Amino acid sequence: MVNFSRFLLQAALTGVAIAVVIAVFFPHLLERTPDSAAPQVAEPLAAPKAAASYAAGVQRAAPAVVNIMTARTLETPGTLDLHDFFGQPAPPGDREQTSLGSGVIMTEEGHILTNHHVIEEGEAIAVVLPNGDAHPAEVIGIDPDTDLAVLRVHADGIAVATLGHSSDLQVGDVVLAIGNPFGVGQTVTQGIVSATGRNRLGINTFEDFIQTDAAINPGNSGGALINAHGEVIGINTAIFSRSGGSHGIGFAIPVDLARDVMTEIIERGYVARGWLGIEVQAMNRELARSFGLDAPRGVLVAGVLRDGPAREGGIEIGDVITHLDGDAVNSPREALNVIARTDPGSDLSIRLLRDGEEMELEATVAQRPI
Repeated sequence: MVNFSRFLLQAALTGVAIAVVIAVFFPHLLERTPDSAAPQVAEPLAAPKAAASYAAGVQRAAPAVVNIMTARTLETPGTLDLHDFFGQPAPPGDREQTSLGSGVIMTEEGHILTNHHVIEEGEAIAVVLPNGDAHPAEVIGIDPDTDLAVLRVHADGIAVATLGHSSDLQVGDVVLAIGNPFGVGQTVTQGIVSATGRNRLGINTFEDFIQTDAAINPGNSGGALINAHGEVIGINTAIFSRSGGSHGIGFAIPVDLARDVMTEIIERGYVARGWLGIEVQAMNRELARSFGLDAPRGVLVAGVLRDGPAREGGIEIGDVITHLDGDAVNSPREALNVIARTDPGSDLSIRLLRDGEEMELEATVAQRPI
């Protein structure tokens, strides 16, 4: 019995020794072959690490963002004087109306980009730099179709914005809005890019907005929308709001578009856009059926200006334009944008349907009336 017990003990010790050797020198032999029917669970992805602070980016951009003050004189009839407790009407007279906005210094020569609606009714315009210095501003030119305007101030030691590329933006990118909301002073708000390419909003003639949830309030108009590196990627322009304050739906003009508009205004005082002299309307299912189309496509020519480029090119009322310069167009806004970006004086190829037959015409684009 003793011998048998000794035999069991030796066998057990030998087994433990073998297990230790396998575990140390051949660990792969202990790995369990996974069941092919068992689900493969992926390792959790690490969330992108957010920046602890955007102060460096703000410090880079903020010195180039200015306050814009406008004033105009209004002639008013006799009104109730709030200081007259007896309710007697105040005599007729003039009163000064002021408004506030923001702008971005774009060149070392003092050119400032802002919104047209910020300075539209101003008889006197002043630019207040971040250091508090105020300077009278000269209007270089305006472009109401994109709601942009270019001002100029003559001041020493001004900071100039560093421009990014709005074409690189992606939904989810961090952005910051810098401006002067409600006249409280320069303020920074943070959010993300909610959408790009927003149009059909009825704000401007030409729309290609960046949508953001960074708070934009009255007074922010014309200010900078920047990325986390402090590069300007948009000009804050408008909000959707029922109260007048921010509801997380703000819009900015992409800097790529704003830069092009500013360059044309500085060089020639206005923006030259193509024009054909036609009125078009969207196609719906009923119209498409009446023209023998299986589905709505193209735009219907509803009007042609006499002696205009379109009339001279052979376009007629009732034509259905399907392509402009090789690009398919399916809405009046798409057609307007293609025509507008065509250089005045150049030829534009037009593919259309007339009486069920496809035709190819060419028209020389004129300059859009300012």
